[in-house]
Amino acid sequence: MENKAMKALPDPPEEDDREEKVYGNVLAELESVDLPLGTTLRSVYDDQPNAHKRFMEKLDARIRNHDREIEKMCNFHHQGFVDAITELLKVRADAEKLMGQVTDTNQRLQEAGREVTTQTEEVIRCRIQQRNMATTVEKLQLCIPVLEMYSKLKEQLEFKRYYAALKTMEQLETFYIPRVSHYRFCQIMAETLPKLRDEIKDVSMSDLKDFLESIRKHSDKIGETAMRQWAKTGTFLVSSTAGRTLLGDRSEERAQQHRTFISAMQKQTSLGCTKPLYSLNGRTPTQHNGHDGEEGTEEEEAEEEVLTAHDLVDFSPVYRCLHIYTVLGDRETFENYYRKQRKKQARLVLQPQSNMHETVEGYRKYFNQIVGFFVVEDHILHATQGLVTRAFTDELWNMALSKIIAVLRTHSSYCDDPDLVLELKNMIVIFADTLQGYGFTVNRLFDLLFEIRDQYNETLLKKWASVFREIFEQDNYSPIPVETEEEYKSIVCRFPFHDADIEKQPFPKKLPMSHSVPQIYTQVKEFIYASLKFSESLHRSSTEIDDMLRKSTNLLLTRTLSGCLQNLIKKPHIGLTELVQIIINTTHLEQACKYLEEFITNITNVSPETIHTTRLYGLATFKDARHAAEGEIYTKLNQKIDEFIQLADYEWGMSESDGRASGYLMDLINFLRSTFQVFTHLPNNNNDHAAMSGKVAQTACMSACKHLASSLMQMLLDPDLKQISLGAIQQFNLDVIQCELFASSEPVPGFQGDTLQLAFIDLRQLLDLFMVWDWSTYLADYGQPSSKYLRVNPSTALALLEKVNRGMKDTSKKNNIFSQFRKNDRDKQRLIETVVKQLRSLVNGMSQHS
Repeated sequence: MENKAMKALPDPPEEDDREEKVYGNVLAELESVDLPLGTTLRSVYDDQPNAHKRFMEKLDARIRNHDREIEKMCNFHHQGFVDAITELLKVRADAEKLMGQVTDTNQRLQEAGREVTTQTEEVIRCRIQQRNMATTVEKLQLCIPVLEMYSKLKEQLEFKRYYAALKTMEQLETFYIPRVSHYRFCQIMAETLPKLRDEIKDVSMSDLKDFLESIRKHSDKIGETAMRQWAKTGTFLVSSTAGRTLLGDRSEERAQQHRTFISAMQKQTSLGCTKPLYSLNGRTPTQHNGHDGEEGTEEEEAEEEVLTAHDLVDFSPVYRCLHIYTVLGDRETFENYYRKQRKKQARLVLQPQSNMHETVEGYRKYFNQIVGFFVVEDHILHATQGLVTRAFTDELWNMALSKIIAVLRTHSSYCDDPDLVLELKNMIVIFADTLQGYGFTVNRLFDLLFEIRDQYNETLLKKWASVFREIFEQDNYSPIPVETEEEYKSIVCRFPFHDADIEKQPFPKKLPMSHSVPQIYTQVKEFIYASLKFSESLHRSSTEIDDMLRKSTNLLLTRTLSGCLQNLIKKPHIGLTELVQIIINTTHLEQACKYLEEFITNITNVSPETIHTTRLYGLATFKDARHAAEGEIYTKLNQKIDEFIQLADYEWGMSESDGRASGYLMDLINFLRSTFQVFTHLPNNNNDHAAMSGKVAQTACMSACKHLASSLMQMLLDPDLKQISLGAIQQFNLDVIQCELFASSEPVPGFQGDTLQLAFIDLRQLLDLFMVWDWSTYLADYGQPSSKYLRVNPSTALALLEKVNRGMKDTSKKNNIFSQFRKNDRDKQRLIETVVKQLRSLVNGMSQHS
């Protein structure tokens, strides 16, 4: 290696300078403490393979250089260091001496200042205490009012003076607490006040809820008191807060209508009638609105003290809660809550009990609750400012009114007792008048009363229908016997009967009508009074009341009484005599209708000549009843005739007649004679009755004869009857002769000529044709007005002839099997066949012509 090194060429000078510079930089970097060594050392080893050796040489040279410099410096400063140490050793003795003196002086100073320090500390402590006491007094002067106000607040809350407590809170928050807000207890107070406000709101709201619950329970009592005061005095519950006084104009109007009603009854009493009129639950109409004399004493006692709403209910929770929420700035929330709750309560109040329609008390409680509810609302309206408004109460009332009308319309339809309906009407009137006095509109309630009036009239009609039926069932349908003048006056007092001829007759005597007539007339008047009871206090004019009375009376006459009469006439146990009496009764009732007109006029003081005055339809009603009775007489006679006809037992194949009329027919004629004698012997005390009974008897007799003739004709032409002998025709002819004799005997006077006999003319001509066997004349004169057999129809003659022909054939077969070879029989058979052909051609011609 040394050889290699020696053989190496020497480095040029520039390269040595460069190498010197590089290693100098590297060493400088190593001496610097700020640069990292790793990078510097890596640059040394990375340049050349033997660079580290050179570097180590350079490093050793550098170290030796620094050692020489250090040594030079130490040599230079060594003498000065030695001198300084020498000087320091000299000062050491002086320093120890000074230290001993200072220590001694310090000890003496400490002993001298210890007492002063103690007294100074005591003074400082006293000064601090004085300052703290002054500060404490100052702060306490600020805190005491706060604590006093807070104590006052607690006391107010304890005694439930919430409004004052809120004012105290406001003072604490705005004036007192800000002065001492940095104290902890004040911060606690400030944090507590909102909670106290919430507690006050909750408590006041709880009181309001209790009030609402209480007022719901007391609404019945409030409404009862209000309605009772109005019913008795025409005044209302006075609101002392608003200072309201209400006039009793409606009371005066009701009193005027009541005086009209009483005067009408006095007019009736002046006629001398002592029988009580229609009464409600046993009370006479003079007991207005259902109050009797004993209740009058209670009224006088009640009038001594006029109650106010405050007398019945404590409204302080409402006022208190309103003030509290106003102070808290939450009045709108309170108003909305109050109105919402009252709306809910209104809906509950308006819900009726399911069985309300069964008793008066059910309706009374319903009305009391509603009146009580709105009396409270009216008081709140006038006692507070804005809690409820007139618009709100009107909206609430309109909602309630619709529900009330629907409820009353439904429940009144279940009432079938007129007394209950009348009580309901009276309560509705008082209910409406009471609320109208508080400013609520009640026109729809009075409109509802007109609907209930129709319901009331319907219940009255049902009640009087049963009354009429009872009267008709108890009547004996015979003229009224009058023994004394007192009995006569009693009947005339109840029924307007005037007949000069009967009045002249001595007692005892009989009146033409039966007992039901004066009873029916009296009950019609009772009905009018009952109908008038409903019209009272409806605030309607006399003309309207008159119109209502007449219309309801017309319904009674045309529907109820007419229906009862029609049912009576149709009853099976009503005989001919009873029917005739019914006709007489309806005639008298028809004549009495004009007195009913006068009766209504006297009640209402409305002249019948007034335009649009309704007339009574009694004339048409009783005329229809008479026509029905007459028709029933004819029907019953015909039914009786049919019963006798059913007893007929002809031997249609008999060869010869018995020579006398059939027994059933003679019984029938005897029955007809006795029946028409009853008609003839009816009491005809005046010309009208005589004409009426005679006309009925004539019509009945003619109807009976026509029906008898028709029944006999049907018997001959019965399709089930296949053959008739000439002997049977002769027997039938005898029966018809008896009918003709009966008709000619004038069973009922008044027929002209042979009018009654014409009922049998069809039978007579038909039987004569067969008895005489005059077919040539019949066929020759057929269609001529002067024909002897004009009433004989070809189809009728053909049907009877065929039956006779079959009868003749059957008789001949039975008598002689060789009869068909007899010349007379053959000729007669040919004649019958010829006549049958001609009759058939006539019948066919008639059918083609038709």
